[in-house]
Amino acid sequence: MNHKPVAVITGASRGIGRAVAISLASEGFDIAAIARSIDSEGMGILNKEVEKKGVEFFPVGLDISCTGCQTEVVSNILERYGRIDILVNNAGVAPLQRNDLLEMTEESYNRVLNINLKGPIFFAQKIAKEMIWLKQKIVDYKPVIIFVTSVSSTLTSTNRSEYCVSKAGLSMASTIFADRLAKEEIRVFEVRPGIIQTDMTVKVKDKYEKMIHEGRVPQNRWGIPEDIGKAVASIARGDWDFSTGMVFEISGGLNINRL
Repeated sequence: MNHKPVAVITGASRGIGRAVAISLASEGFDIAAIARSIDSEGMGILNKEVEKKGVEFFPVGLDISCTGCQTEVVSNILERYGRIDILVNNAGVAPLQRNDLLEMTEESYNRVLNINLKGPIFFAQKIAKEMIWLKQKIVDYKPVIIFVTSVSSTLTSTNRSEYCVSKAGLSMASTIFADRLAKEEIRVFEVRPGIIQTDMTVKVKDKYEKMIHEGRVPQNRWGIPEDIGKAVASIARGDWDFSTGMVFEISGGLNINRL
């Protein structure tokens, strides 16, 4: 049995996922880092950063939308470590093309919803079942599931409607998991990023720069992946043990309804 707690992070090779993995490594978690490819430059960078923290790095290849592939991945992690303490369901994609709602294709909708919603829901389901079993085996075991959503859960973008729908669905999934798993003593949280500097936002950098400059974000700056990493680390430390179902919006004040 592994004595260090183990964190599983999807979409770990870059952006928010990488920052979350490094933050949890700093908290003493061994890291099972999931990405579609384990041979990418991003995974190599993450490997070095995690091992600098004195914990173990385990790269895992998985397309999260392949729900039939998930059981083997969970089994491999448990075979290696004997435990999963935290799942951070972070993997997600934007549409390949930003099309108006009235031009949105079924192909794009299915791709985004499979990766952003269906995959994370069934991955969380599988890991939650293991966490229930592990609670009987591990002393002082405090499992946590975190869904990384987006302010697009509640803010519309009519040229990427499928993304908004997927994140709104994931917000509800987080709430439902929190409700169902409360009696199992598994805490569930939603972390809702705002406008964050990542590969996903680089294509629309000028648009967001203008919005920030014009005051749309009250704190008047871009978010960075490390802002999300800090929030996840706080949850992982147990700072919010009596707050299951909580939504942590990390958006610089975008949640403020201004007149």
